[in-house]
Amino acid sequence: MDLSIRTEVFGQDDQSWLGSEHGTEAARTITLDVSTFTAQTHYPNGYFPSGLALGRISATGLYGPYDNNAGDGRNVLAGFLFTAVKAPASDTTDVAGAILEHGKVKTAKLPVPLDNIPQAQASVGTRIIFVDVQPIAGDS
Repeated sequence: MDLSIRTEVFGQDDQSWLGSEHGTEAARTITLDVSTFTAQTHYPNGYFPSGLALGRISATGLYGPYDNNAGDGRNVLAGFLFTAVKAPASDTTDVAGAILEHGKVKTAKLPVPLDNIPQAQASVGTRIIFVDVQPIAGDS
């Protein structure tokens, strides 16, 4: 057991991607499968920033980065990482985080842009509303 005192410095958690406070009180705990993320893209500063789009991996129930081309379940947008999470030293160590599954999101402010916003929007239905994009054709 390591009981030494250490000081760590983190950047400010930028939650400007939130479109409202709606849903923030209902964020729930999840586990991130760190091996599915790319360090340079998803946590270049040593932490997973809030606002990362997440998908649920069907086989494990863990969460990885949303990828509309993934065949493991991550092609369905599950929600967004609610608060920043420190990345572990090894990508074989999974970490806990909180997911926003219901609310409003400003896609232009996300730390990693969504590749296919219409597909992402369709996969979450009305649970998440993208406040800065055009509605899907046929929606009113």
